[in-house]
Amino acid sequence: MDDDIDRRLAAAAAAIREYDLAGQRLRELSVRIGAARAAVSALRERLDAEQADVERLEGLTLSRVLAAVRGGRDDVLARERAEADAARLRLAEAERLLAALRDQSARTQARRRRLATAPGEYAALLDERERLLTASDDPRRPRLLELAEQRGRLTAEHRELTEAVGEARNAESALHHLGELLSRAADWSTYDALGGGLVTGLVKHDILDEAADASARVDRALAALRTELADLPGPALDPATERMDELTRFTDIWLDNPFTDVVVLRRVERSRDQTARSQGEVAALRRVLELRAAELGARLAAVETERGELLKRA
Repeated sequence: MDDDIDRRLAAAAAAIREYDLAGQRLRELSVRIGAARAAVSALRERLDAEQADVERLEGLTLSRVLAAVRGGRDDVLARERAEADAARLRLAEAERLLAALRDQSARTQARRRRLATAPGEYAALLDERERLLTASDDPRRPRLLELAEQRGRLTAEHRELTEAVGEARNAESALHHLGELLSRAADWSTYDALGGGLVTGLVKHDILDEAADASARVDRALAALRTELADLPGPALDPATERMDELTRFTDIWLDNPFTDVVVLRRVERSRDQTARSQGEVAALRRVLELRAAELGARLAAVETERGELLKRA
C-alpha cells in the first residue's frame, strides 16, 4: 500500500477547505470593513461638529454672549468640552476597530495567497487516485483513500472549532473582567451620588477609566469571535451567531453624552447588567462550540481507528 497518496490526499483536503474558508472570511470582512469605515467617517463629522461648538463658546461669538448673560457659560462650555472628548474617544475606538479588521483582512489575504495552488493540487491528486484505483487490485485501497479525504476535512474543521472556542474564552474573560470593574464602579458611584466627597470621586473616575478601557477590549474580543464564527456555517450555530451580532457595543454605553453622578450610576448599572447577559450568551455559545469540537474529535478518532485496522491487515 502506497501511504504517500494517503498522506498527500489528507493534506490536500485540509488545504482546500482552508482556501475556501479564507475566501468566505474575506467576503465577510469586506462587509464589516465597509461598515467600520462608514462609522469612522460619521464619527469624524460628529467630532468636528462638537469641536465647533466648543470653539464658538470659547471665542467672541453670540453663543458665548448669550451663555454669559444666562449665567451658565462655564457649565455649557464644560458640557460641550465633555461632548467633544466623548466624540474623540468614540472616534479613536472606531479607528482601532477598523485597523484591527484591516489587519485581519491582510492576514487572511496572505493566507489565501499561500493556498492559491490548493484547488489545482487537489484536482491533480484526484486524477492520481483514479489511476491508482484503476491499476490496483487491493480491496482496501478505495476505503483508505476515502478515509484520507475525511481525515483531512475533519482535521481542518476541528482546528476551526478550536480557534472559535479560544476566541469565545477570550471574550468571556474580557467580559468577566469588565463585570468586576463595573461592580466596583457601581459601589463607588452609589457612595459618590450620596455625597462621598473628593476622594470618592477620584476613585470612582479611576475605576470608570479602567472600565472604559475594558469595554474597548470586550468590543474587540467580540469582533474577533464574530470573525471566527463566520468560518463555521451551520443551522446549529446560526441563532448563536445572530445573538453575537446583537450584543451591545460597550463603548457606546459610556460615550453617549456627558452625565451627572446620578446618570453615571444608572449607566454603570445598565452596563453591568448588559455585561452579565453578554457573558451568559458567550458562555452558551462556547459550550455549543466545545460540544461540536468534541463530536468532531470523536469522528476523527473513529476514522483514525478504522484506518489503523485496515493498514494492520495482511
